Amino acid sequence: MNEIRIDALLPAEMAVKAEALGVRKAEAPMMQTFILSILAGAFIAMGAMFATTVSAGTAGVLPFGVTRLLAGLVFCLGLILIVVGGAELFTGNNLIVMAWVSGKVSARAVLQNWTIVYVGNFIGSFGTALLVFLGRQHTFGNGAIGETALRIALNKVQFDFVQAVALGIACNALVCMAVWLTFSARSTLDKIAAVIFPITAFVAAGFEHSIANMYFIPYALLIQALDPPFVAATGLDMAGLGWGSFLWNNLLPVTIGNVIGGTILVAAVYWAVYLRDRGS
Repeated sequence: MNEIRIDALLPAEMAVKAEALGVRKAEAPMMQTFILSILAGAFIAMGAMFATTVSAGTAGVLPFGVTRLLAGLVFCLGLILIVVGGAELFTGNNLIVMAWVSGKVSARAVLQNWTIVYVGNFIGSFGTALLVFLGRQHTFGNGAIGETALRIALNKVQFDFVQAVALGIACNALVCMAVWLTFSARSTLDKIAAVIFPITAFVAAGFEHSIANMYFIPYALLIQALDPPFVAATGLDMAGLGWGSFLWNNLLPVTIGNVIGGTILVAAVYWAVYLRDRGS
């Protein structure tokens, strides 16, 4: 009779599970991966939309840290939908490196997965931004949501390259730790609990997530391009916000940082600790 265990998996068992999951992800059919990656982009965008809404109108009312804490808590929606509902997130899939280092999958398979998932995440995030814009959510709260969205985007394109990379590294170390912790879970509630604190921490600390930024900044760009009277009414100087600043000042360095944080600070470390001497 098989033993029934309800306690959480131990870290060594989690490493084996992460490796096996990496193989499964790398070998999954491309269309399935692509569709699930679009879903993940939409899920992260929903978390970003939730965080923007909760942050709206809090300037001068709540302390900065409290606002960031609340934004982080509600942003958790995105990763909860992904790990419980099932979807493919580029930053979380950095953990596939564990299977690659073990020789279970090829470098080509890893890069192919990352490329498909990254593109799909962008489509899902941007599509959600467009949907939310068409719903004119930016006008809610007497325009507080839209003004908050514009301010968030402006802040994100002001980083220098090294700063954006560093913020991306710290972010995905926490995101991949959240995903790593869910590998120990035996229930849906376990998975949700594992996600909350690491994700809340990265948002509250102001770290940068490439997929979330595929919603935050394009949403502001849509407002800027398609509702000029609204932007004018906010009185904000939007000269620094554009597709160029989005791609080069934020998305590129943050993506580089995310890959470093996920693959080296989490995947490589746990592989070295638990899988290196196990044998193939």
